[in-house]
Amino acid sequence: MDPKLSNSPNLPSDGLPDDAAEGPGPGPDGRPGTAAVPQSGGPGRIVLAATPIGNVGDATYRLIELLTTADIVAAEDTRRLHRLVQNLGITVAGRIISYHEHNEAAKTGELLDQVRAGKTLVMVTDAGMPSVSDPGFRLVEGAVAAGLTVTAAPGPSAVLTALALSGLPTDRFCFEGFLPRKAGERASRLADLDAERRTMVFFEAPHRLEPMLRALRERFGADRRAAVCRELTKTYEEVIRGSLRELLEWAESNEVRGEIAVVVGGAPEREPGTPEDHVADVNALIAQGIRLKEAVAAVAEDAKVSKRELYSAVLAAR
Repeated sequence: MDPKLSNSPNLPSDGLPDDAAEGPGPGPDGRPGTAAVPQSGGPGRIVLAATPIGNVGDATYRLIELLTTADIVAAEDTRRLHRLVQNLGITVAGRIISYHEHNEAAKTGELLDQVRAGKTLVMVTDAGMPSVSDPGFRLVEGAVAAGLTVTAAPGPSAVLTALALSGLPTDRFCFEGFLPRKAGERASRLADLDAERRTMVFFEAPHRLEPMLRALRERFGADRRAAVCRELTKTYEEVIRGSLRELLEWAESNEVRGEIAVVVGGAPEREPGTPEDHVADVNALIAQGIRLKEAVAAVAEDAKVSKRELYSAVLAAR
């Protein structure tokens, strides 16, 4: 299978005014809705700002405005932030703070105090949307609990870009991030996804792509459709589409580099079959510590078979 190289122009999104967050919409009775923990609505706020995932031309006007006017910019990697603003030809006027997975527990409280004091805090990560497989969730969680204002300046997303380019169904999908590195833990996670009907999006490091694709093939079958999306929006962007067998053969014969997203088609709809056909599925759940009755109920619902007949089949097989 020959790799297909596809490059497309990147246009900046509209520069929308940075308005204050709107309140909740009307409830079912037509009256204004209320949030369980309302935002303070004060002058301080947190803005999750998406940064380009590859092509700097994808930076929005709003991102540029936020970086040049915010009181504080919390960055996953300050060196990458400096390279970004240099490429954009702008200057960050506010205070730059390093905020990543190794220090976010210690620094979140300090940042929230700054927002309480009326500061505008912009959170950026190395690429894409903060808190999506990147630092930022702990900050949002703390802000929500404190009733502080949190909003977003949306923009590039590796998850949605890979999904859109994969050629696989996009109406229903799930994001699974990085699979565990250890083979046993990875196999267990994939077993949980065995019956997943939605299109699945994963991230993976290039040096672990081959064992990942092998594990996917073993769990989901060699013919399952998938796509490997490499270096999205960059000069050497590639989207390799095919079966898991074909993708594994491609990975084995190529030195894969760059940022990787893997998109896998969901499980095909299974024929109901007989209760006896699903005894192994029940036993697999029992092996994970699930009680017999609960395992039977879960498998029967998924397989569209009678719970009573399946229960009897499991007992008869023992």
